[in-house]
Order: sequence, then C-alpha cells, then structure tokens
Amino acid sequence: MAYVFYLPIKVIAEDIDELNHVNNIVYLRYVQDAAIGHWKTVPQEVASQIIWVARRHEIDYLKPAFLGDELVVKTWVDSFVGVKSVRHCEIMRGVEVLARSLTHWISLDSQTFRPKRLTEETVSLFFSESEEKSK
Repeated sequence: MAYVFYLPIKVIAEDIDELNHVNNIVYLRYVQDAAIGHWKTVPQEVASQIIWVARRHEIDYLKPAFLGDELVVKTWVDSFVGVKSVRHCEIMRGVEVLARSLTHWISLDSQTFRPKRLTEETVSLFFSESEEKSK
C-alpha cells in the first residue's frame, strides 16, 4: 500500500490570475512541490543520488481556488517500473477536491543525468504500511 504525503499550501497573491483564482500553471507548481517534498522524505544519501524529470503531466481542473485558501496537496506513487514512476496528486480544500493530476516521471542519476533504476529498498519506502507523512 502506498503511503500518502500531504503538503499544506496557502494561496498567495502571486498565485492568482486575471480571473481572480489560482492560475492553472500554479496548480502544476503545487504538484511539483508535493512531488519534491515527498521525495525529500527518503534518506538524504538516497535522495542525493537521483533527480527526477517529468515525462508527462495530466491535470483535471475541477473547481477554482482563491486568494487566502488553505489547500493541501495529497500525493502518492502508484508504481515504479524500471526508471519510470507514476505519481498521483489531489489538490484539496478541506474534503473538496479542486484538481487531480497524474504525472509520469523518469529517474536519472544525479551525476551522469542518465536513466537510473531505484533499488528495491528505495521503492519499498513508498509502499510501506507506515504512517502518512506531511511536510
């Protein structure tokens, strides 16, 4: 079972567009920030060996968020296959889901920038029965 990581976010003025709600590209930043935060929960000696690049993002925008909203990005990894990873996010205001995303990531060696598989031990960190974590 995948463990879920939660990233709290407060919507600030810079996140707002001319329609007076959070800009679509900002949602993508929230997704990236949650993925980075989740990855940083692994031991530093592991995290420093891998960098991630996005291969594909899919985002469904369901409801707008507004200035001052207290949001939470809920994220978890669905799978690791070779150097590929599939990550889900839900951007929430309370129990209300404002957006959902699915991102395909590729793991690279941080020194050579070549694709690099994660060890089984590292993969297991994302599928433990441990408590849910938050930043």
